[in-house]
Amino acid sequence: MPVRAVVYVSRVARRMAPNELDALTASASSFNRTAGVTGVLLFDGARYLQYLEGPEDGVSSVYGRVVRATRHAQLEELAKDVIGLRQFPYWPMKLFQVDPIALGAIAHASWDGFTRSPIAGRRSAVDLLTELVDVGQGKSHLSNV
Repeated sequence: MPVRAVVYVSRVARRMAPNELDALTASASSFNRTAGVTGVLLFDGARYLQYLEGPEDGVSSVYGRVVRATRHAQLEELAKDVIGLRQFPYWPMKLFQVDPIALGAIAHASWDGFTRSPIAGRRSAVDLLTELVDVGQGKSHLSNV
């Protein structure tokens, strides 16, 4: 079964208390687990960037829920495609609070094909996202975003 991925960026519709963000993440995690979808949610205080991956029907179901959500506005789909392997197979949804510059760099990088860059010194959006997640997990350093 092919694995699909979708990534989008959106603006916060209204300011949320930290416990509301935690509740949103917990609800998304539960829904995504049922749908077989994994991914990460980046939040910089004003914007969300969410990366979702899984079976086509699961991603369609989860993304449909995202599109209808009222907690965000100005949703912009950055990419949607079939991918080879999941980037985040263990997280139905993992929240990372990030710097606005890092989120912007990931949003504006190349999402073409959801691939890693084969060129030394160049990083695709997937490279930047996985590096940021690794930093959040204490695995590496994100430099020159």
